[in-house]
Order: sequence, then C-alpha cells, then structure tokens
Amino acid sequence: MRVVIAEDSAILRAGLVELLNLRGHKVVAAVADGESLCAAVREHRPDVSIVDIRMPPTHTDEGLRASIALRAEVPGCAILLFSQYVETQYATELLADRAGGVGYLLKDRVAEVSDFLDALRRVAEGETVLDPEVVSQLFTATRKTDALAGLTPREREVLGLMAEGRSNSAIAAALFLSAGSVEKYVSSIFGKLALPQSEGDNRRVLAVLRYLES
Repeated sequence: MRVVIAEDSAILRAGLVELLNLRGHKVVAAVADGESLCAAVREHRPDVSIVDIRMPPTHTDEGLRASIALRAEVPGCAILLFSQYVETQYATELLADRAGGVGYLLKDRVAEVSDFLDALRRVAEGETVLDPEVVSQLFTATRKTDALAGLTPREREVLGLMAEGRSNSAIAAALFLSAGSVEKYVSSIFGKLALPQSEGDNRRVLAVLRYLES
C-alpha cells in the first residue's frame, strides 16, 4: 500500500515509517501537521493515511478536522485515525459520511503490530474499523437520545461488536452464541432501525451511524 503518515511526534512518525517500509508498504509522505497532511494527500493520492488527531498549531483536533475536509474533497480518501484520545464530536461527523474507508484506533490499546496492519489494510479496502473503546465513548456521548430504544440489551451488544468491524462468526464467539442466533439478532437490528437491504449501502455500518447521527 502507498501510505501518508501525519504524526507530530518525530519518534513515533519515524517508527511508523520504518515499520511500514519493513512490511513492504511505501510511505509516500510523513508530515507533522494537518495542513501538510492535506497537501500530501492531494499530491500523492495514497491508498490510506494514518492520522494523529492532536497536531500543531493548537494540538486539539487539527488532524481530525483535516481528515473530514479531505474526505469531502478527495474521492476514496481512506483515513485511519491513530490517537491517544477519543474526540466524539468530530469523530461522529467523520463516520457519518457513510462512505467507508475510515478507522479509529487508540495508540495505547494496540497490543499487536499485526492487528494494526490488519486494521490499516481493511480501512484501505473500504471497511470501517473502530476500537471498542472508541465505540463505547461514542455511544456514551449520544446516550441521551432514544434512537435505539427499541433494541434489546443483547441486540445492543451485537451492534457494539458490529461497530468494531467483527463478522457474525466473531460476534458469535465473543458472546457465546450460535451463528444462527447472531444472524437473527443482526436481522432484527436492521429491521428495527429501518435499514432495508440495498446494494449500495453497508447496513452493518449504517446501523451504527443511525445511532450516532440521532
């Protein structure tokens, strides 16, 4: 994959460049701020960009806001947010475009290099990949709404695991359910959230976004 890295920590930035190059990927640009990220993506059109959220000049949400702008401007722009923090407001906006090709991982919770590289690949291929803690905090931030009032506690558990990008078989293993039971829960969630089958939409992602957007 051709990758752009936006990370203001020089040590971490260099480490990511070395890691990706060793694994056969090509880092086409490694920058330290949101403005440079936008310029690099426009120039190189990478397969995916790894973006820290808090970068110069204010170290608040520059990376996240730059990612939102790029997703609107550059077709097929895949972004993997890689941060120590969960920024719920802009993260919801980033996820709400429904286009896929977006991920959000927390630096302190990535235990294996292979997991990080797998998430990067999946985002580049158009999937949505979220850290479970990100999912939890996004749900908490919107819990005052009643968008999911019709779901049972078990359906909410299934939906949370769907948001992490897990397959039905992985959900079944995590909740000690049969594959058939998970399929029934997923179908029920789609029905309660009024998500009819469509070739153009990923209902698993839309089910999560329907809650976040409410």
